[in-house]
Amino acid sequence: MAKATITTPGDRDVRIERIFNAPRDRVWKAMTDPKLVAQWWGRGNKLVVERLELERGGHWRFVEHSDHGVHGFEGRFAEVTPPESVVQTFEWDGMPGHTGSRDHDARGHWRRTRTRLVTTSLFLTAEDRDGMLQSGMEGE
Repeated sequence: MAKATITTPGDRDVRIERIFNAPRDRVWKAMTDPKLVAQWWGRGNKLVVERLELERGGHWRFVEHSDHGVHGFEGRFAEVTPPESVVQTFEWDGMPGHTGSRDHDARGHWRRTRTRLVTTSLFLTAEDRDGMLQSGMEGE
């Protein structure tokens, strides 16, 4: 996976940028095909993609199986614009009600062989954001 550049532009948000040596369509597929998502999402742990309804209002749910237990993550898609962007909510089962929003934007496309993927996440509180930063999210 491409090395991430992580910044905190505000007290409740995180911006992650990666450059992939792959065309945009291939990056889009890696982000939206359940079989491919299960290969990279989950900090190297086994991941089960229970749902991935890639449409406005659609539900997604991933379950990570680690040495520390089972961790469920889910949300709803607010916007889906293939192959450019996704806006979705994000919630961890361990902190229900602490929903954040994430915006995945693959518009920064150079040539046909490289794609810049920018993810911005807005959390309800600075504490929620800091907890996510400490969770290993840079590997996602």
